[in-house]
Amino acid sequence: MDEPRIKVYGSDTEITIAANAAGLHELADRLRGLADPELRDGYHEHLEGGIDLQEGSISLILERDDKVQTNPE
Repeated sequence: MDEPRIKVYGSDTEITIAANAAGLHELADRLRGLADPELRDGYHEHLEGGIDLQEGSISLILERDDKVQTNPE
């Protein structure tokens, strides 16, 4: 499999996460990890441009938030 490549960019109203197949698998693994019942609410991971993400990407935070409402008021 190729090296994971993930790029995050956006505007005021929209964020795009673009990735090759290996990058999509990497993101899926991280998201599955956040769903682990052993982890507590508030656990999060930072992905930074030039480190975890392609150069020029904006930073991305993946966070577990068990208080997210299904119908925000």
